[in-house]
Amino acid sequence: MSRKESQSSLSPVLEYRPNVAILLVREDGRLLICERLKVKGAWQFPQGGVDEGETLEEALKREVEEEIGLLPTSYDIIEMKGGYRYVYPPAIKKKKRRKGWFDGQEQTYFRCYLHDSKAKIDIERKPREFRSVKWIEPEDFKLRWLPDFKREVYRRVMKDFFEVELA
Repeated sequence: MSRKESQSSLSPVLEYRPNVAILLVREDGRLLICERLKVKGAWQFPQGGVDEGETLEEALKREVEEEIGLLPTSYDIIEMKGGYRYVYPPAIKKKKRRKGWFDGQEQTYFRCYLHDSKAKIDIERKPREFRSVKWIEPEDFKLRWLPDFKREVYRRVMKDFFEVELA
């Protein structure tokens, strides 16, 4: 399940891996972010690829349970927006291409409300992806936590969902 797009008749066709991400918000308005296991100081939202035959919502529920241990009964989907794309830089693209991967990702974000205050975020799941989690005000997200190629997507996402302008 990939998305292909040619930017012009002379440009190569780019293939985007379908991806979903959760913007999990608590009652106090704070947003969950997770620090990548292998890259200290790299914070992001839980996210992952859409498997063949899966709907976006099915992929979201699976990825959230796999990455942070939350069952779909712990949160409600409030809204979703898609079409957020980024292209991998050459070094990453070359490595991923060897594995049969894509030129970049096309993400669909889901803003979700954590209604189960007793639900535990569990990052000890296997395979483990995160070293720690924290809850922040949306405006406290820092672009420096991300690689350059993802920053524009995060700018747009934070503006679209929270009306926050990241500098």
